[in-house]
Amino acid sequence: MKKLKVGMIGGGGSGNFFGNVHRRAISFDATREVVAGALRSQPEAALAAAEEWGVRGYPDYQAMIEACQRGDLELDYITIVTPNHQHFEPAMACLKAGIPVLCEKPMTMTVAESEQLVDLCERQKTPFILAHTYTGHPMAMYARELIAAGEIGEIRKIESWYTQGWLADKLEDSGLQQADWRTDPKRAGISNCGGDIGTHAFVAATWVTGLEVARLSARLNTFVQGRLLDDDFNVIAEMNNGATAMIWATQIAIGYKNDNGFRVFGTKGSLEWRQERAEKLLLRQGNHDQTYWLGANFDFWPETVASYLRVPAGHHEDFFEALANLHCSLERRIRGNRGESVPPPFAHPDARTGLAGMKFVGAAVESSRRQGAWTEM
Repeated sequence: MKKLKVGMIGGGGSGNFFGNVHRRAISFDATREVVAGALRSQPEAALAAAEEWGVRGYPDYQAMIEACQRGDLELDYITIVTPNHQHFEPAMACLKAGIPVLCEKPMTMTVAESEQLVDLCERQKTPFILAHTYTGHPMAMYARELIAAGEIGEIRKIESWYTQGWLADKLEDSGLQQADWRTDPKRAGISNCGGDIGTHAFVAATWVTGLEVARLSARLNTFVQGRLLDDDFNVIAEMNNGATAMIWATQIAIGYKNDNGFRVFGTKGSLEWRQERAEKLLLRQGNHDQTYWLGANFDFWPETVASYLRVPAGHHEDFFEALANLHCSLERRIRGNRGESVPPPFAHPDARTGLAGMKFVGAAVESSRRQGAWTEM
């Protein structure tokens, strides 16, 4: 099988964590490889970063896309790993050139931008995946399958969260890149905590359950003095089936790292999963509880999930593998469209998920401005 050739926009530089995560995830299955990149925002730095990675370098993403259109560069898809304000234009340029995209979240800075991306994706039928990494964990995928199969009955209540403590102090003043751009409205958008990790909690409440937020009441806080955007994000939501959801995130919980998870309560049972203990999914059914443990050698997996598992029990899937599963889903869509024989891709978050996330954050910011007033999605 010929490897897919991948280009990357952003992700270079010594201070960039997620570029290297994507790079490893892309190469994880030995069926994809990064061959080119416009890895930094400054042309000279972009070329230097590409040389360091040993890939073909371009001064900016426009030059890389133009090389594809001229036939000077072959790319099967492009991964966008930039701050929030640099997602929309590169994504639109890729899609207009007919190049599939895997884009970091949140998808855009505004709802209007997200609507344009959705429209273009659907008109052209170009594959697009939004990098909500935690949806690539097999247990999160399996939870979605169990709920869709009716294993916990009708959903009544949802709790989803993402707890961090790294911004409990004004870390952006230290010059740390990851803190600096996230707390800057010009680069992060209308919400820091909500856009950065609140969207993960939102996807846990919606993508996992198959439900939508109908309306919400929100309280956003900025606890660190002098910070311009929220560092604490709290939403109570009414779902489209009448269920209640508590969706919250915070970056000021000292001692917490990446505690992302969900609890879903239904008429027949409940499901519980936490990213920091990703190999375990708990199904509670009243008279007994059942714990599912990760392992490719177990026979309970549906085919939709089994083909994403690589190792037997005791060798846990984790962060790199979860992101690799999103790249794997995009690869399967691309190969399937070409008529190659591949397993069906899992329904990982796409452009419509990104649009819903932007509407959610926008509604939460508006609700909080109006002292928690109920706001329609």
